[in-house]
Amino acid sequence: MELCVGLFGTCGSSVWRDLFMKEYKEKEITFFNPNITDREWVPEDAIAEAEHLAKDSIILFPITSETYASGSLSEVGFSILNAINLDDQRDFVVMIDQYLDEELQDNVVAVKESLRSRALVKEHLKKLRLSNLYVVDNLKDMLDVSIQLYEAAKICVPLQKYNPHRGE
Repeated sequence: MELCVGLFGTCGSSVWRDLFMKEYKEKEITFFNPNITDREWVPEDAIAEAEHLAKDSIILFPITSETYASGSLSEVGFSILNAINLDDQRDFVVMIDQYLDEELQDNVVAVKESLRSRALVKEHLKKLRLSNLYVVDNLKDMLDVSIQLYEAAKICVPLQKYNPHRGE
C-alpha cells in the first residue's frame, strides 16, 4: 500500500479534481490524477493507473452528474468486489450523484439506465458492512473525508511492515 490518494471516478472534461488537487497541494497530500489533459494518452498511462488503483491507500470514486457514468460505475463495483475478495484494507470513498446534468437529458434511454444504475450501486454500497468504505453525498464531504483518512494513513501505512498479513 502506498500513502497516496487516487483520484478516480468521473474523467473527461470534468473539473471536480481541481479543488481536490489545490487542497492536497496546500496540505502536502500525495495524490494520483489519472485524468490526462495536458498531453496525448499513451498505453503506459494504463499501467500507472492500474498500479495506483491497486496500491493507493485511499481511493476516491466520485460519480458526478456530468456523464452517464457507465464506465465509472463499473469501476466502482469491480474495485469494491476486489476489496471484499482480497480483504483489502485500503479506504474507498464513493460519491454518486443521483441526477444528470441537463445537457445529457436528450437520450431518454441512457438517462433512465444511468439513473437506475446510480441508485442501485449506491444502495448496494450502503448495505455493505465494510469498515473501509465511505459513501458520501457530495464532493465537499468527499474532500473532507479524504483529508481525514490521509492523516490517519500517515500513521497506519508505515506500520504495515510489522503486520505479517499486511506487509506483503
